[in-house]
Amino acid sequence: MASYDLIVIGGGPAGYVGAIRAAQLGKKVACIENDRAGGTCLNWGCIPTKALIKNADLYLTMRDKAAEFGLSFDNLGYDWSKVIGRSRGVSDKLAGGIEFLFKKNKVDYLRGIGSLAGSSPSGGNKVTVTDAEGKTEAHDAKHVLLATGCKARDLPFLKFDGKRVLNARDAMTLPEQPKEMLIIGAGAIGVEFAYFYNAFGTKVTLVEMMDHLLPVEDTDVSVALEKSFKKQGIHFLLATKTTAAAVTDGGVELTVEPAKGGESVVLKGDVCLVAVGVGAILPGGADKLELTDRGYVKTNDRYQTNLPGVSAAGDLIGPPWLAHVASFEAIHAVESMFDPKHKSKKVDVFPGCTYCHPEVASVGLTERACKEKGIAVKIGKFPFQASGRALASGDPEGFVKLIYGEKYGELLGAHIIGAEATELIAEMGLAITLEATYEELENTIHAHPTLSEAIHEATSDAFGHAIHL
Repeated sequence: MASYDLIVIGGGPAGYVGAIRAAQLGKKVACIENDRAGGTCLNWGCIPTKALIKNADLYLTMRDKAAEFGLSFDNLGYDWSKVIGRSRGVSDKLAGGIEFLFKKNKVDYLRGIGSLAGSSPSGGNKVTVTDAEGKTEAHDAKHVLLATGCKARDLPFLKFDGKRVLNARDAMTLPEQPKEMLIIGAGAIGVEFAYFYNAFGTKVTLVEMMDHLLPVEDTDVSVALEKSFKKQGIHFLLATKTTAAAVTDGGVELTVEPAKGGESVVLKGDVCLVAVGVGAILPGGADKLELTDRGYVKTNDRYQTNLPGVSAAGDLIGPPWLAHVASFEAIHAVESMFDPKHKSKKVDVFPGCTYCHPEVASVGLTERACKEKGIAVKIGKFPFQASGRALASGDPEGFVKLIYGEKYGELLGAHIIGAEATELIAEMGLAITLEATYEELENTIHAHPTLSEAIHEATSDAFGHAIHL
């Protein structure tokens, strides 16, 4: 039985980051992963989907905008297997990079299924690892960090089969491109896959129970995305619930009806992607863990569970289910373990990003949330159509919308739809963290010509100072 200061169960953005941080603190660490280093995000989520979307972006640019840039060519086509293969290659390369970081930081990388096995003889925790051949080893840990993540939820009447009824992992590795795809759920996953498959000619229909695409985003942004998706030929049904489904030899049939009641209709597709949310993956031996009413692991302000010496971070402790949030939580969980004076932080301000085209990114409060809270605000917007850089790049769709408190002028929320939105949002996160006011942002010189000038202009617009509107 090997002894460790920390054993991490799960090697995703929470797990591998927590393991490496503990090693940097001089601790003896092991990280257990059943799939491959990097977890779902790197191998089957964030990274490979962005590679697929880049393929789609490039293909659409060549197909639809070549003439605008003075370019011409004959017989534009694509090789589906290579489109899929490129994304897998990117993930494989990065997974190897995580394994290198484990070696560099002297983290023991244990392949297998990790389980809690009660107290160890030393008074710490016993953790077992079962490899692919069924062989089990036990190890001793003073501390354990659970970072096992989440898995996609199916529907009671529509179970995943990997062929007709798909989760996100299935959807990014289909050997053949479907002619028609149904997608249930218009959150980030549903919207990104709708964009990707539509770009290559698959007929896509999105079904969303809420009133808008990306329902957690600011309503102005959702409406703008809906207009863009209509232009792209992506079909969607909003305020619509799926009530029944049937898998046939030829595909999938969904029975849907208005969420508030009404006449039902049947939708047909070759495949159906179910993107309605995720549920926590609990490790073996977790029967005594205290859970929330939604099945996530309950933790205190220092990420400790109800079990002595056992902490948890990342998706399995609940929303927001984001890789960058998971890494943040893991670092604070680990530093809380080994430094009693560490001032641990729970997630407050974080960016949310959706990588369709146009991209969507946000941080802080939406306009509707401000109204619900009774906060008086000043709102500024700047369209990328008025941005020299956006026009020069041939990508003027979208806008920046900033929300400032009326009383103190502090930035409360930022919402961007358009090219590079997911890169531009970082400045806004820093501004909210530092409680920046509109004067400070207005007095920050933004380089010209850049897309980030739209942030300066939106700030000015909120207080009646806009020059280029």
